[in-house]
Amino acid sequence: MLIYACVSGHGYGHGSRVASVLLALAARQPHWRLVISSSLSAEFLSGAFGAVPFEHRRCGWDVGAVQANALGIDAPATLLALAELERRLPDQIAAEASWLAEQGGRALLLGDVPPAAASLAAAAGLPLVWMGNFGWDDIYAPMGGAFLAWADHCRSLYRRGDHLIRCPFSLAMDWDLPQTRVGLTAAAPRLDPDLLREQLALPEQRQRCVLVSFGGMGFPLSPGLFDRWPHWCFLSSDPGSATAPNVRLLPPGVRPLELMPLCGRMISKAGYSSFCEALSHGLGIHLVERQGFAEAAVMEWELQRCGPHRLLSQAQLLAGDWQLDLPLLPASGAALELGGAERAAEAIEKVAALAC
Repeated sequence: MLIYACVSGHGYGHGSRVASVLLALAARQPHWRLVISSSLSAEFLSGAFGAVPFEHRRCGWDVGAVQANALGIDAPATLLALAELERRLPDQIAAEASWLAEQGGRALLLGDVPPAAASLAAAAGLPLVWMGNFGWDDIYAPMGGAFLAWADHCRSLYRRGDHLIRCPFSLAMDWDLPQTRVGLTAAAPRLDPDLLREQLALPEQRQRCVLVSFGGMGFPLSPGLFDRWPHWCFLSSDPGSATAPNVRLLPPGVRPLELMPLCGRMISKAGYSSFCEALSHGLGIHLVERQGFAEAAVMEWELQRCGPHRLLSQAQLLAGDWQLDLPLLPASGAALELGGAERAAEAIEKVAALAC
């Protein structure tokens, strides 16, 4: 069985989610062939999959939203990129459908969540499983104007799938498909936490260690802001921040996930995989507001319902008012279930058995 995953290149969260699920699938079906079709870098994918073999076909399947920075969207640039994508998709779909036909045997497409995966599935005559917590129709519709037509176009493609794996923190995804709901999807750390603590000279007290993570784009913070918190140790991927004496730079190739068992809190924007990984490891999340992206509002509301947290404005972030000396606010409801990656892998197996 060949699993061909069309993965959004919008951010690392889509790739991390797909990797967590395909790692669980590989544990259940070690002889299945895994193919990742995405514009995500080979370096990122190799770090996410570790020793599990996969093939990388470098294809860009969607635009998502062009980001002005980690916390903002560039709407005009997004519209231009969408138009350019539509011009080049037909040739890419034809080429990938031909490649899939050459492989022979059984195959299934997994889409997270490029709408064009539906066109590839139709061209290749293969079943399609969607997986995600939103579709681009959910993101484009609230942006209004020219984005409304794109939202309708995306929705029509999403409704051509065979099954939906609905992940936590989900938007409407009103696609009229059979669906499986899953819990938190998070891979397991692979590195020894004690060795990492020693290597980075981290405090023994987990609650004094804070992960600062704003996704692949990052969000540089002035080193002086960390001086406001001399009794805390911070972990960051930003070399500029790491000039502060209480900031440690993430070593090359070390995922933020590897450091979560050593941290008590995380300062972050709303991001699916960051939330799943942090909540799976019991971190409190200091969430920085994010405007213009519909997923962010849903994730903020869901975080208050299911996880320990504090909410920060962008002004508070930039002023260093991070509230680390205040107790975390408790969740108003029950925690989300673990084991989402394994449940999603089971769903893929079932669709494959019925459709292939």
